[in-house]
Amino acid sequence: MSVVLTSAQNRFLRGQAHGLKALMQVGGKGITPSLLAELDQILERHELVKVKVGAEDREARDAMIAELAGQTGAALVQRVGHTATLYRPGKEKPSIVLPRA
Repeated sequence: MSVVLTSAQNRFLRGQAHGLKALMQVGGKGITPSLLAELDQILERHELVKVKVGAEDREARDAMIAELAGQTGAALVQRVGHTATLYRPGKEKPSIVLPRA
């Protein structure tokens, strides 16, 4: 189940993510089950995560980013170059309070 964000919530999350550094990097091995498990844990802890994707062409990057978001149930907040920002609220106690829709 993927998260659906309004434009105001998306804008708010982009502002929150501005100062963040990438916590994960997808390399030459691509998307593996262990990478997805690690990303799932990071999203649960941090909720808002930047991921660097090392694919060479744009179509491959877009496909990898879409797969990461789809497999983890996260929303794609933004994509700039090789870096994608993903958001998924915590299951037990969300720490980021989104503005109303």
